[in-house]
Amino acid sequence: MITKEMTIGEIIRRHPQTMAVFEKYGLYCSDCQIADLEELQHGAGVHKADMEQLLAELNSVISR
Repeated sequence: MITKEMTIGEIIRRHPQTMAVFEKYGLYCSDCQIADLEELQHGAGVHKADMEQLLAELNSVISR
């Protein structure tokens, strides 16, 4: 399960299939050096993404 406290880099490493969801929300994190330090909640806020919707979609993708 993905939580808002996890870093973006950790999520991508554990669940590479989430990249499409990140890109849908304008978070092109695979090339970003801060992804290993930035928590999902912070990244969503910076990119003005709806945190709850993003989290729901990320968890949906990994549960398939």
